[in-house]
Amino acid sequence: MGSGQGSTGNVIAAICSFFVPGLGQLVQGRVMSAVFWFLAACVAWLVTWVLTVSLLPFGWFVVSVLSCISAALYRRPAP
Repeated sequence: MGSGQGSTGNVIAAICSFFVPGLGQLVQGRVMSAVFWFLAACVAWLVTWVLTVSLLPFGWFVVSVLSCISAALYRRPAP
């Protein structure tokens, strides 16, 4: 896939990360970053659920947006 900001690969990764935080990073081959974003989303969902005693996924949504931005702005390091 593409290697720079705005490339097709980054756009696809950003879309993936919007639906499942970390999936875009996984598509880009960044496994540790993917695990981090997914766990952050799970923790955010849990904290939101505990604080509001409801199933509103607000915490998950916030982390999804941040993960999406991270995937979109990723630049592959120069070889």
